[in-house]
Amino acid sequence: MRSYAAILFPVLAAATPIGIIGNGDQPSPDSIQIVSASSSGNGCPQGTVTTDISPDRTVITFGFDGFQTLIGPGTQVTDRTKNCQLHLNLKYPGGFQYALVDSTYHGYAQLEKGVTGTFFSTYYFSQDASATTTTRTSITGGGAWEGGQVYTKEDKIPTTSVIWSPCGQTGLLNINNRIALTSTNATAFGQISDDDATVAFTQQLHVNWQTCKQ
Repeated sequence: MRSYAAILFPVLAAATPIGIIGNGDQPSPDSIQIVSASSSGNGCPQGTVTTDISPDRTVITFGFDGFQTLIGPGTQVTDRTKNCQLHLNLKYPGGFQYALVDSTYHGYAQLEKGVTGTFFSTYYFSQDASATTTTRTSITGGGAWEGGQVYTKEDKIPTTSVIWSPCGQTGLLNINNRIALTSTNATAFGQISDDDATVAFTQQLHVNWQTCKQ
Protein backbone atom coordinates (compact mmCIF):
# COMPACT_ATOMS: atom_id res chain seq x y z
CA MET A 1 0.00 0.00 0.00
CA ARG A 2 1.26 3.45 -0.87
CA SER A 3 1.38 5.85 2.04
CA TYR A 4 0.33 9.48 1.89
CA ALA A 5 -0.63 11.91 4.62
CA ALA A 6 -4.18 13.02 5.34
CA ILE A 7 -4.19 16.17 7.42
CA LEU A 8 -7.02 17.84 9.33
CA PHE A 9 -6.48 21.43 10.43
CA PRO A 10 -9.43 23.37 11.89
CA VAL A 11 -8.92 27.08 11.22
CA LEU A 12 -10.48 30.43 12.01
CA ALA A 13 -14.04 31.01 10.79
CA ALA A 14 -14.65 33.87 8.39
CA ALA A 15 -17.86 35.01 10.08
CA THR A 16 -18.20 36.40 13.60
CA PRO A 17 -21.03 34.64 15.47
CA ILE A 18 -22.79 36.40 18.34
CA GLY A 19 -20.78 36.13 21.50
CA ILE A 20 -17.30 35.95 19.95
CA ILE A 21 -14.81 37.25 22.47
CA GLY A 22 -12.17 39.85 21.80
CA ASN A 23 -8.57 38.98 21.01
CA GLY A 24 -7.40 40.08 24.43
CA ASP A 25 -9.75 37.65 26.19
CA GLN A 26 -9.29 34.57 24.01
CA PRO A 27 -7.81 31.43 25.53
CA SER A 28 -4.17 30.74 24.76
CA PRO A 29 -3.41 28.76 21.57
CA ASP A 30 -2.50 25.64 23.54
CA SER A 31 -5.70 25.61 25.62
CA ILE A 32 -7.16 22.59 23.83
CA GLN A 33 -5.61 19.27 24.81
CA ILE A 34 -6.30 15.75 23.57
CA VAL A 35 -7.08 13.60 26.60
CA SER A 36 -7.60 10.34 24.71
CA ALA A 37 -8.57 9.02 21.29
CA SER A 38 -10.07 5.96 19.66
CA SER A 39 -11.52 4.88 16.33
CA SER A 40 -14.26 2.60 15.02
CA GLY A 41 -15.57 1.36 11.69
CA ASN A 42 -14.87 -1.23 9.01
CA GLY A 43 -12.17 1.01 7.58
CA CYS A 44 -10.20 0.87 10.82
CA PRO A 45 -10.82 -2.51 12.48
CA GLN A 46 -9.08 -3.39 15.72
CA GLY A 47 -5.35 -3.83 15.31
CA THR A 48 -5.09 -1.77 12.11
CA VAL A 49 -4.84 1.71 13.63
CA THR A 50 -1.92 3.33 15.42
CA THR A 51 -2.05 6.63 17.31
CA ASP A 52 0.68 8.98 18.38
CA ILE A 53 -0.06 11.96 20.65
CA SER A 54 2.51 14.73 20.94
CA PRO A 55 4.07 15.43 24.38
CA ASP A 56 1.98 18.60 24.79
CA ARG A 57 -1.15 16.63 23.80
CA THR A 58 -2.15 19.10 21.08
CA VAL A 59 -1.44 16.95 18.00
CA ILE A 60 -2.48 13.36 17.31
CA THR A 61 -1.57 11.23 14.31
CA PHE A 62 -3.62 8.20 13.26
CA GLY A 63 -2.03 5.56 11.04
CA PHE A 64 -4.40 3.32 9.05
CA ASP A 65 -3.60 -0.10 7.58
CA GLY A 66 -7.12 -1.02 6.48
CA PHE A 67 -8.78 2.20 5.28
CA GLN A 68 -8.83 1.33 1.57
CA THR A 69 -11.71 0.96 -0.89
CA LEU A 70 -11.63 -1.17 -4.06
CA ILE A 71 -13.95 -1.75 -7.02
CA GLY A 72 -13.68 -3.77 -10.22
CA PRO A 73 -12.72 -7.30 -11.30
CA GLY A 74 -11.57 -9.53 -8.47
CA THR A 75 -12.92 -7.28 -5.70
CA GLN A 76 -15.83 -7.77 -3.31
CA VAL A 77 -18.95 -5.60 -3.04
CA THR A 78 -18.04 -4.96 0.60
CA ASP A 79 -14.75 -3.39 -0.54
CA ARG A 80 -16.54 -0.50 -2.23
CA THR A 81 -17.40 1.45 0.90
CA LYS A 82 -15.37 1.89 4.07
CA ASN A 83 -15.76 4.23 7.00
CA CYS A 84 -13.61 5.16 9.94
CA GLN A 85 -14.84 7.36 12.76
CA LEU A 86 -12.32 9.14 14.94
CA HIS A 87 -13.30 9.90 18.53
CA LEU A 88 -11.32 12.62 20.30
CA ASN A 89 -11.84 13.33 24.00
CA LEU A 90 -10.80 16.98 24.31
CA LYS A 91 -10.22 19.28 27.27
CA TYR A 92 -10.55 23.04 26.89
CA PRO A 93 -11.21 26.10 29.08
CA GLY A 94 -14.50 26.22 30.97
CA GLY A 95 -16.82 29.01 29.89
CA PHE A 96 -15.72 28.87 26.25
CA GLN A 97 -16.68 27.04 23.08
CA TYR A 98 -14.72 26.48 19.89
CA ALA A 99 -15.76 25.62 16.34
CA LEU A 100 -14.40 23.48 13.53
CA VAL A 101 -14.73 25.33 10.26
CA ASP A 102 -12.06 24.16 7.79
CA SER A 103 -10.08 20.99 7.12
CA THR A 104 -7.83 19.43 4.47
CA TYR A 105 -7.14 15.78 3.65
CA HIS A 106 -4.63 14.13 1.35
CA GLY A 107 -4.71 10.55 0.09
CA TYR A 108 -4.10 8.30 -2.89
CA ALA A 109 -6.54 7.39 -5.67
CA GLN A 110 -6.32 5.21 -8.78
CA LEU A 111 -9.55 5.34 -10.78
CA GLU A 112 -10.12 4.07 -14.32
CA LYS A 113 -12.73 5.62 -16.59
CA GLY A 114 -16.24 4.93 -15.38
CA VAL A 115 -15.30 4.82 -11.69
CA THR A 116 -16.23 7.61 -9.27
CA GLY A 117 -14.89 7.95 -5.76
CA THR A 118 -16.60 10.05 -3.09
CA PHE A 119 -15.12 11.04 0.28
CA PHE A 120 -17.58 12.10 2.99
CA SER A 121 -16.63 13.69 6.32
CA THR A 122 -19.17 14.28 9.09
CA TYR A 123 -18.31 16.39 12.15
CA TYR A 124 -20.25 16.39 15.40
CA PHE A 125 -19.89 16.42 19.18
CA SER A 126 -21.39 13.51 21.13
CA GLN A 127 -23.04 15.96 23.51
CA ASP A 128 -25.11 17.29 20.57
CA ALA A 129 -25.19 14.55 17.94
CA SER A 130 -28.12 16.21 16.15
CA ALA A 131 -25.91 19.15 15.16
CA THR A 132 -23.73 17.79 12.38
CA THR A 133 -22.00 19.07 9.27
CA THR A 134 -21.16 16.75 6.37
CA THR A 135 -18.90 17.60 3.45
CA ARG A 136 -18.27 15.56 0.31
CA THR A 137 -15.68 15.54 -2.47
CA SER A 138 -15.94 13.39 -5.60
CA ILE A 139 -13.26 12.23 -8.05
CA THR A 140 -14.22 11.10 -11.56
CA GLY A 141 -11.98 8.38 -12.95
CA GLY A 142 -10.06 8.44 -16.19
CA GLY A 143 -7.25 10.65 -17.47
CA ALA A 144 -4.47 11.22 -14.96
CA TRP A 145 -6.38 9.26 -12.30
CA GLU A 146 -5.95 5.98 -14.23
CA GLY A 147 -2.26 5.85 -13.30
CA GLY A 148 -2.92 6.87 -9.70
CA GLN A 149 -2.02 10.07 -7.91
CA VAL A 150 -2.36 11.97 -4.65
CA TYR A 151 -5.67 13.74 -4.04
CA THR A 152 -6.54 16.66 -1.77
CA LYS A 153 -9.89 17.10 -0.06
CA GLU A 154 -10.54 20.59 1.29
CA ASP A 155 -13.57 21.10 3.52
CA LYS A 156 -14.97 24.62 3.63
CA ILE A 157 -17.73 24.31 6.20
CA PRO A 158 -20.31 27.12 5.80
CA THR A 159 -20.46 29.47 8.77
CA THR A 160 -24.22 28.86 8.94
CA SER A 161 -23.55 25.22 9.88
CA VAL A 162 -20.40 25.55 11.98
CA ILE A 163 -20.23 22.88 14.68
CA TRP A 164 -19.66 24.36 18.12
CA SER A 165 -18.28 22.35 21.02
CA PRO A 166 -20.44 22.01 24.16
CA CYS A 167 -19.90 24.47 26.99
CA GLY A 168 -17.64 23.10 29.67
CA GLN A 169 -14.17 21.68 30.04
CA THR A 170 -14.43 18.49 27.99
CA GLY A 171 -16.01 17.46 24.73
CA LEU A 172 -16.06 14.29 22.61
CA LEU A 173 -15.43 15.28 19.00
CA ASN A 174 -16.35 12.72 16.34
CA ILE A 175 -15.09 12.84 12.76
CA ASN A 176 -16.77 10.18 10.64
CA ASN A 177 -14.90 9.66 7.36
CA ARG A 178 -16.44 7.47 4.65
CA ILE A 179 -15.09 6.61 1.21
CA ALA A 180 -17.40 5.11 -1.43
CA LEU A 181 -16.70 3.87 -4.97
CA THR A 182 -19.28 3.48 -7.75
CA SER A 183 -18.82 2.44 -11.38
CA THR A 184 -20.64 2.48 -14.72
CA ASN A 185 -18.07 0.09 -16.22
CA ALA A 186 -18.00 -3.45 -14.85
CA THR A 187 -14.44 -4.02 -16.11
CA ALA A 188 -12.95 -0.82 -14.69
CA PHE A 189 -10.79 -0.85 -11.58
CA GLY A 190 -10.58 1.75 -8.85
CA GLN A 191 -9.10 2.29 -5.41
CA ILE A 192 -8.92 5.08 -2.86
CA SER A 193 -6.95 4.87 0.36
CA ASP A 194 -6.59 7.06 3.42
CA ASP A 195 -3.43 6.02 5.21
CA ASP A 196 -2.78 8.74 7.78
CA ALA A 197 -4.69 11.47 9.56
CA THR A 198 -3.23 14.18 11.74
CA VAL A 199 -5.43 16.30 13.97
CA ALA A 200 -3.76 19.37 15.42
CA PHE A 201 -4.79 22.08 17.86
CA THR A 202 -1.54 23.97 17.90
CA GLN A 203 -2.38 27.54 16.85
CA GLN A 204 -5.13 29.98 17.74
CA LEU A 205 -6.04 30.19 14.05
CA HIS A 206 -7.17 26.58 14.12
CA VAL A 207 -10.25 27.36 16.15
CA ASN A 208 -12.85 30.07 16.56
CA TRP A 209 -13.78 30.82 20.19
CA GLN A 210 -16.95 32.24 21.69
CA THR A 211 -18.14 32.63 25.26
CA CYS A 212 -20.78 30.21 26.49
CA LYS A 213 -24.30 31.54 26.68
CA GLN A 214 -25.62 32.11 30.17
